[in-house]
Amino acid sequence: MKIVKYIKNSLIDFPRHIACVAFTFGCNWRCWYCQNAQLLENSTDLSLEFFSFLEARKGWIDGVVVCGGEPTIHEDLPQFIRKIKEMGFDVKLDTNGTNPKMLEYLITNNLVDYVAMDVKTSIEKLDDMAGVSVAREKVEESKRILLDSKIEYEFRTTVTPDLTEFDIEEMAKGIAGAKRYILQPYLKPHFLPDAPEPLSIEILQKYVEIAKKYINNANLR
Repeated sequence: MKIVKYIKNSLIDFPRHIACVAFTFGCNWRCWYCQNAQLLENSTDLSLEFFSFLEARKGWIDGVVVCGGEPTIHEDLPQFIRKIKEMGFDVKLDTNGTNPKMLEYLITNNLVDYVAMDVKTSIEKLDDMAGVSVAREKVEESKRILLDSKIEYEFRTTVTPDLTEFDIEEMAKGIAGAKRYILQPYLKPHFLPDAPEPLSIEILQKYVEIAKKYINNANLR
């Protein structure tokens, strides 16, 4: 498992935890607004440094967020997480939901304590948003796995300017009854000066109200 970047301390990425955030190499999607696009081709491997850091921070942090890129594209993800768990840390996984078999394995084997799954847009627009041809049935299966699980989880959507009320409603319908749904503002990518501006706070709040028709615990982060 190649770690290309890590953030030493975070109070916002893992609910009720002081966490370190580890970024894995590579992704199977190419979302146009991705803030971590530079990690996709990064050849740096900080895995040894990362585990030395964790060893030194025992007692100071209590969780590790594994994100990317897309962590579940790596076959050795379970071994990587198991090593973190054996050091005494809770683990949160951030995923796009494209590898339901890996997701189910991690949950079944108690290797993750919290999962955040991105819901990018309505199913009809998913290929355009992801920048690749998406196996939609796998994404839908990952949603079902989380909805049926007892694990702590959240679904989350970065509200890009091209999302409409229809998209929000369709996404919320698809995860109706979820424990938690987070809408978060899109940040204009610094590497795309001509990218559209973020939506207003008023529109974001209106979208939250649409989502609340299907998920009681829908909020704006």
